[in-house]
Amino acid sequence: MKNKTKGLLAAYGMVLPAFLVVMLTVAYPIVSAVIQSFQDEDTGAFTTANYTYFFTETAQRNNLLYTLFVVIVTVVIAIVLAYLLALYLRFVKSRISRAIGMLYLLPRFVPTMCAVYAMITIIRDSGLINRIGLLFGLDIKLGLMYHASGIIVMNMWFNIPFATMMIAAGLGAIPDSIIEASRDSGAGRWKTFTSMILPLSMKDVVVASTFVFMSNVGSTPYLMGGNSPKMLGIALYDQFNKYLSYNRSAALSVIMFLICSVSAAVYIYTNLKEKDWEK
Repeated sequence: MKNKTKGLLAAYGMVLPAFLVVMLTVAYPIVSAVIQSFQDEDTGAFTTANYTYFFTETAQRNNLLYTLFVVIVTVVIAIVLAYLLALYLRFVKSRISRAIGMLYLLPRFVPTMCAVYAMITIIRDSGLINRIGLLFGLDIKLGLMYHASGIIVMNMWFNIPFATMMIAAGLGAIPDSIIEASRDSGAGRWKTFTSMILPLSMKDVVVASTFVFMSNVGSTPYLMGGNSPKMLGIALYDQFNKYLSYNRSAALSVIMFLICSVSAAVYIYTNLKEKDWEK
């Protein structure tokens, strides 16, 4: 028993430093922000006005709806395109697929500001696409700058490679023998996909969706976004730095945390049900 107790104490002692770091860097800021979000800016008294402000003030409510719209559309488009690309990389054996398999992650290594600026020089109304169109007598103005569609297009640059990597890993774990058995039993390609490939890869699709969702909730598209409405990341920056409203900043941080918590809950549930997915 003494040896067992010593072993437990030694184990807890080794875990304790990491636990304290997590508490100080993660748990404490969250608890502090929640407490501050319920305090009045002047008196420090308990109030829910900081939260009410973001749901009743028209501009702030539009920011919230705008962010959800951009994030949800980004998730849907990115996951669909990433899944199609992952399928191509998994099941098509050619020089082109091998080349794409080596290059598709490169956008992840391009600095964010460099990628955004490069995209702006192409898609803005006086950019490369417009100049090429003028050579053929076409005045092409995409209208993507300072608009939700421009932010979504830019999000594709960063999210499709990441989602493809996760989904491709799941598809790669599907044994060829399962697919061959399905084809040998007389199932066509579509039936094999819907009854075998899609169910076996759905867990990875859900996990990739949660990561794409969470990474975009707090994004700050300064160069591509308009002045109104704004993404919540920029709205939070304005509240904290421009208006110096720290209590409202805390409330908005909690709201963003709760939005991401929905996606986090889906991720945790998916991993807890991993055996069910395998079945």
